[in-house]
Amino acid sequence: MKKFTFACVALLASAAAVAENLDGVDKMICSAGQAQICLETADCYSATPWELSIPDFVVIDIKKKTVSTTKASGLNRSTQFSKVGREDGLIYLQGVDGGRAFSFVIDEATGRLTAAIARDGLSVTVFGACTDVDI
Repeated sequence: MKKFTFACVALLASAAAVAENLDGVDKMICSAGQAQICLETADCYSATPWELSIPDFVVIDIKKKTVSTTKASGLNRSTQFSKVGREDGLIYLQGVDGGRAFSFVIDEATGRLTAAIARDGLSVTVFGACTDVDI
């Protein structure tokens, strides 16, 4: 049992050691892993990102204040965000586009992304990960 416990602790420690560090990074590429859509009727459904037309990858440029699809996607989508903040190891991005409000929270130490997109009567929550574009 002690060997199993030690192995679990070692595995968790090694996962933390390879986590993405986005401290000071201004341009990153992010991918959606899980998504959920909720309707005002209180019905929520899990969905794959592509079922909700969420791009495989987006590039977030904090200096330019943009979230854009990659060139390889062929989608040519981009939007500006109006607010950027860095506080307590988190990056906050917010904006409004096409009748939708969006908010992103990115953990600088791990690269983990949580995003919420809302419009009248509908919300989408996305969980994913980001890494430095220049790796």
